[in-house]
Amino acid sequence: MNLGKTLLIVNPTAKSGEGETAARTAEELLRAQLPDGPDVVRTSAAGHGRQLAEQLGGRYQTVVALGGDGIAHEVACGLMGLDAAQRPAFGLIPVGSGNDYARSLGMSFKVPQAVQQLLGYHAQLTDLGMVNGEYFLETLSFGLDAAIALGTMERRKKDGKSGTRLYLEEGIHQFVRHLDFHPYEMSSLDEKGEMSLRQGGSAILIAVQVGPTYGGGFMICPKARLDDGLLDVCVANGPISVLRAIKVFLSAKGGHHVGHPAIKLSRVQEVVLRFEGTPPCQIDGEPFSAPEYRIRVVPQALRVIRA
Repeated sequence: MNLGKTLLIVNPTAKSGEGETAARTAEELLRAQLPDGPDVVRTSAAGHGRQLAEQLGGRYQTVVALGGDGIAHEVACGLMGLDAAQRPAFGLIPVGSGNDYARSLGMSFKVPQAVQQLLGYHAQLTDLGMVNGEYFLETLSFGLDAAIALGTMERRKKDGKSGTRLYLEEGIHQFVRHLDFHPYEMSSLDEKGEMSLRQGGSAILIAVQVGPTYGGGFMICPKARLDDGLLDVCVANGPISVLRAIKVFLSAKGGHHVGHPAIKLSRVQEVVLRFEGTPPCQIDGEPFSAPEYRIRVVPQALRVIRA
């Protein structure tokens, strides 16, 4: 099977404007291989990718997002607004700073190689997460890591930096200035479909993952898989000193935080979270907020092209 009639949805401002240059390269390469060439549209504001995918996606066999995790999230959500019978396959050419979903898919961060991976068309049904009716591709997180992710986004807008180093810089800033603890209650439906006892505590962070990484490659839930019908949850409970917290944070880059006494990992089908107050929250790198969070996995929700 091949891509068929293809729509390319581009975020031209991705990675400080690199999206536009990457789009021209991708369009040229795809046009050389596809009989009808790709149709190309560009986003002009936040949320536009979702609108374009939902309004136009049903006319195509494949819809490809070009940009970072934000445009990937928007396009996937737009496609999920279509009836399953008319929903095209979803592809991604990663041109972002974090690229965590692309990393989970095995997509190259180099445009020519990513295009070749798309043309190979290895598509399979892939899980999504859902929180309060909103889909997410890779990650939903609360507390410190959400503050880091959102702070990183602001730093990126100011100075144009990108990548893991920027995430680390913002992480150290947040640890030193804002190591906050967030009282919470959590109940979940575990991987066997059994309701767990309600638990709580005071968390530095809670991450709910479809895929294993966030923050540009931090292996927060190393065993998470995109097609296992489960969500992986990482909770870092306090109290913990700033120096020890930084050490655990740095060890998460390689997934070496697993086994630390402050870290609890679980696998669930559903989870309900309530907090005292309103902790920072991010969904695929974008801000999100609600009085409570009802989260579940949506198994085999979307056909996605993988490497």
